[in-house]
Amino acid sequence: MLIKIRRRSEVKPSEITPESVYWNRRRFMQGVAGVGAGLALPGLSHAAAVSSAANPYPDVPQGRVPPAWFDAQRAEIKWRSVVPEDPKRDEVAPFAAATQYNNFYEFGGSKDDPARYAHTLKPEPWEVVVDGEVNHGGRIALEDLVSPSQLEERIYRLRCVEAWSMVIPWLGIPLADVIRRADPTRKAKYVRFETLYDPQQMRAQDSAFGLIDWPYVEGLRLDEAMNPLTLLAVGMYGRVLPNQNGAPIRLVVPWKYGFKSIKSIVRISLVETQPVNSWQKLQPSEYGFYANVNPQVDHPRWSQARERRLPNSLFSPNRIDTLMFNGYEDEVASLYQGMDLRQHY
Repeated sequence: MLIKIRRRSEVKPSEITPESVYWNRRRFMQGVAGVGAGLALPGLSHAAAVSSAANPYPDVPQGRVPPAWFDAQRAEIKWRSVVPEDPKRDEVAPFAAATQYNNFYEFGGSKDDPARYAHTLKPEPWEVVVDGEVNHGGRIALEDLVSPSQLEERIYRLRCVEAWSMVIPWLGIPLADVIRRADPTRKAKYVRFETLYDPQQMRAQDSAFGLIDWPYVEGLRLDEAMNPLTLLAVGMYGRVLPNQNGAPIRLVVPWKYGFKSIKSIVRISLVETQPVNSWQKLQPSEYGFYANVNPQVDHPRWSQARERRLPNSLFSPNRIDTLMFNGYEDEVASLYQGMDLRQHY
């Protein structure tokens, strides 16, 4: 008999948002009785770890024509983030909010710049270089990077360091799958990521907004990268990833501030020394390497104790308390045991 201890960040079936609220989409409990323990991933909730035959987001525009390997209908639902005490808090954001309000500084500094200008990005064909302290690296076509793994849907909270947040359904594969296939050497301690550098495709890389030393760089400790929550996303809302959200492949690390989730990745390097990420290099007193969501450690210029959950309005600000590690404390707190999180921010 398998006895599963429920974690605080998981949702009980009885707490799932009603269909009338969740855009009248039908999903979740089809075939749950047939799901065996062999499907389980450590620390992940399986409200419905099954394949869905119907698109659960029929009202979302198709957008870019998906490549042949992108089969969202077969994606397994692996995680749905809901605070048990307040399930309405974590309703999925409207597609328009998630795609029209974001940071992607390669296209400009305003929240609507990515949606306005990212059409110049050419996400196909796409290759990712996997290199560094690995036994099996190389330049890998995106299809070959993703296809060996089963696509999964993860409905995660996204918390920006600017104190706004939303809930987004991502489609992707565990980063751990890619790292295992690369077969890291014993020297590998960190993972360094790099965004595409091409000013012809990304206008702000060759503009007056010159604060960032392009290309954009991010990094994780190896055990953070191998955590089951860490995702390489290639889609959202049942569709292929829009350009403005980091097409064709981006990182999603839900317990960290959003700037850690690097977009339009072209290089994944296993390295021995801790990388210096782009915002850390620009302003180390404000942006550290770890960037864990922490309501007890304020940004030097604003509090991190509360956040503005999107969508909101002037008359409905929708401000909520920020959760430690963005609500994923049970899954990731052990990674930082004994560390001073004010020093390692």
